[in-house]
Amino acid sequence: MTRLRCGTRMLDLSSPVVMGILNVTPDSFSDGGRFNERDAALRQAEQMLADGAAIIDVGGESTRPGAAPVSEQEELDRVVPVVEALCGELDALVSVDTSTASVIRDGAAAGAGLINDVRALRRPGALEASVASGLPVCLMHMQGEPGNMQDNPQYEDVTGEVIAFLQARIDACVAAGISRDSLLVDPGFGFAKSVNHNLVLMREMAALQSLDLPVLIGVSRKSLFGKVLGREVNERLPASLAAAVMCVERGAKIVRAHDVQETVDAVRFAHAVRESHKESS
Repeated sequence: MTRLRCGTRMLDLSSPVVMGILNVTPDSFSDGGRFNERDAALRQAEQMLADGAAIIDVGGESTRPGAAPVSEQEELDRVVPVVEALCGELDALVSVDTSTASVIRDGAAAGAGLINDVRALRRPGALEASVASGLPVCLMHMQGEPGNMQDNPQYEDVTGEVIAFLQARIDACVAAGISRDSLLVDPGFGFAKSVNHNLVLMREMAALQSLDLPVLIGVSRKSLFGKVLGREVNERLPASLAAAVMCVERGAKIVRAHDVQETVDAVRFAHAVRESHKESS
């Protein structure tokens, strides 16, 4: 699949693209509180688009490890006005990072072109709301909930189990009426996975190509880099870029990132190497 219809927009996936992260929450692990005012969010999105982001991913509920859930109304109040502004004033392709049925419905009505769900449409009503929206959906792997997902994650074969989970969610979506051509998958780096689980999953990520769907990955500023390298959140850009390049080499089509300009350059170069052809001398 090289083109994905996202509402009224078409997303070209013939080469990898970058999804800019716009957290409109007070408690995001990386930039909590910086962009939860409409105008600040709009300016940040404008900069990310100028830096080369193909998609702006708007989230109103923090999914960092240990995060507490927010009320449905609070998530709506955070997300929908920002989606309306991004679509209306910037003509951006907007993704809504949500698991909540009403946010899926109202986000789609506000102009969003993609649903990005860390719970893979397992919350009550989310699957039905996504079917009704007609929008493509990214299904992510996670065990448990953000509040407890890092307590003691266990796998016999992390890559195989992630693939099996995603295949089951793909089957459920198709059975409910979502076209398979409207699905993407995300292995969920940092979600219910130990350091070694994450490292193995990244090393074996090419195995996700067996699902024959575009792969989205999010590794930007993850705690994984803090644990492996001893770096604080604001010191994790080099590792984030290295991980993004490795994921593109292994077939990722969408890279979700905070640092858009730097990630766009890294992704473009990794793709150029991947697509290069031997020239005769």
